[in-house]
Amino acid sequence: MGPDRHAVADTLVTAVEIARIAKVTRAAVSNWRRRYPDFPAPAGGTDRNPLFALADVDSWLAQHDKGTEVSPEVLLWQELRGTYGDDMIRGLADVGEFLVSGSSDALAPALRSSVRELADQSTPAEVVEGLTERLVGSGRMSADQTVTPQLVRAVRFFAGRVTGTVFDPACGIGSLLLAIAGDSAAAGQEINTEAARLASARARLRGLADVTIMTGDSLRDDQWKELRAELVVCNPPVNVTDWGRDELLLDPRWEFGAPTRAEGELAWLQHSYAHVGPGGRLIVVMPASAAYRKAGRRIRAELVRRAALTQVVALPAGMAASHSQAVHLWLLTRPSGTEPAGGAVRMVDLSDNDPEGPFDPTPAQVTDVPLIDLLDDEVDLTPARHVSAVAIDHVAEYAAACEATLGRLEELRALLPHLAPGPGALDGATVRVSELARAGLVEVSDGDVLAASDHLDADFLRGFLRSAANIRRSTSGSGSFRADVRGSRIPQMGIDDQRRYGAAFRALDEFERHLADLAKQGERAASLARDGLTQGALRPDQQRPR
Repeated sequence: MGPDRHAVADTLVTAVEIARIAKVTRAAVSNWRRRYPDFPAPAGGTDRNPLFALADVDSWLAQHDKGTEVSPEVLLWQELRGTYGDDMIRGLADVGEFLVSGSSDALAPALRSSVRELADQSTPAEVVEGLTERLVGSGRMSADQTVTPQLVRAVRFFAGRVTGTVFDPACGIGSLLLAIAGDSAAAGQEINTEAARLASARARLRGLADVTIMTGDSLRDDQWKELRAELVVCNPPVNVTDWGRDELLLDPRWEFGAPTRAEGELAWLQHSYAHVGPGGRLIVVMPASAAYRKAGRRIRAELVRRAALTQVVALPAGMAASHSQAVHLWLLTRPSGTEPAGGAVRMVDLSDNDPEGPFDPTPAQVTDVPLIDLLDDEVDLTPARHVSAVAIDHVAEYAAACEATLGRLEELRALLPHLAPGPGALDGATVRVSELARAGLVEVSDGDVLAASDHLDADFLRGFLRSAANIRRSTSGSGSFRADVRGSRIPQMGIDDQRRYGAAFRALDEFERHLADLAKQGERAASLARDGLTQGALRPDQQRPR
C-alpha cells in the first residue's frame, strides 16, 4: 500500500517532475499537454511554471499507458547512439541541420525516416530540443558546451527585461544564449565546431532569424572584435590554465589588470566586459573561489573601485554542469557617462535555496555593501560573508523555522508506505540485468538501467537495483563503484506485483526527499536558535518548558 491518499492528492508537481516520473523529456510532456485534451489542467503555479496534481497525473499516465512504452524519441536516441557513439553533439547537429534544410548528406538515410516520423508527431524544434535535453542529462558532453536548466533560469531571472543585442562568447550548444535572448538579436562564439552547428540549428528551428554563431577560440581569435552588446552573458570554462596568457599579456582587453595563468575566469570576465556597450550589462558565471582567491585580489579591487561590479549572487550548489560546487553570478555594468557612479555592491546569498528556484531573494538574503567596505586587504566578494553580518529578526525567523519544521514532520508521517509482514525471503527465480538487456527489456547506459518495455515496471526495477545485495555486486573489493551493473539481479514477478512494489519504492523515494528537506529546516531552526541565544536576541522561555 502506498502513502496516504490524501497526502498524494494534495501533492503538486512541475512538468519537469512529470517528465522524470514518466521517464521522458520535458518536451514530451509539453507535447502531451497540447495533443491530449484530457491531460490534467494545472492545479496551481503560474502560466509560465504550472503545477499539476500528482494524483491526476498518475491516473492519466496509467490510463494512457505512458511511461512504460518505448517512445519514438528513445528509439531515435538509440539509433543515434549506435551511429555516432560518444560524438552525440555531432549527431544532434546533423539532425538539426537536416530538419532545417529538409535534406542533409551528413545524416545517414536510415536515420532520416526516424527523424521525419518523430517530427511529424510534434515539431522539428521539439525533436531537437527533446534530444538535446536527453543529451544534457546523459552526461555525454563536455561541461564547457552546456549549462544546466537551473542555471539558465537563474541567469534569466537576474537578467530581467532584455533589449538590444545579446552576446555569449562561450555559447556551447546555445542553451544560455537562446534562452536569454528570446526574440532579441543574438551573437555567439564557440570553439567546438559541432556545438556551434547545433546552436545555429536550434536557433533556426525556433524561428530566430537574427542569431549568428561564429566558430573559434574567443580569447585568442575573437570573431566579434567590433561588437558592443547591450547584454553579455557567459558561462566560461573553469580551471583552464592554458588560456593564452603569454601571447595575450599586453592585450587591451585587460582593463582591470592582466589575469594570472590560474585566473582564466577573470580573463573571460574581462573579455566579456570588453564587448559590453555603454550602459550595457554583463552577467558571468564564476566559481565561488574567484570571490576570494588571493591571485585575483587586484582585479577584484579594480572592479569595485571603478564601480563596474554591481551585484554578486551566490547560487545553490549543484547548478553547474561540470561539478557540484556552488557558483556565483557576477553582474557588471559599463557606465554610459551620464548616470552617477554606484556607491555599493549588492550581495545576494541564495546558497540555501532550492536549485530549482525561486530566485527572488528575501530581505534577509540581501545587503548593499559600500564600496569602501570591500576595498580591504582581501577584497572578499563572497555574499555569505556580508549578508550574515546584517541583523536578522531572530524572533520572527525562529518562529517561522519552527513552524516549517513541525509542518514537515507532519507530512513525513503520511508519506511512509504501509508495509505488511513479508515471508522473510523472496521466493522464486531472479534474472540478471544483462539478460534483461539482451531481451530488450532494459537499456543500460553509463551505469544507469532504464526500463524499455511495458512488461517491466520502472519503479520496481529502480527499487531492486538499489538493494544492498545489488549494491554489493556493483562494488569492487576496494570499495570503488563500478559503472557496470549488468550483474545485478531482479526478482521475476508478474506486472501487477511489480507495480505494487514499485508504488512502495516510489513512496520511499518521496519520503527520502521530504526527509532531506526536514534536515535543512531543522538545521536552520537550530542555527537561528543558537545565534539568537548567543547574541541576546532570544532567551529560554520559562513559561513553555520542553
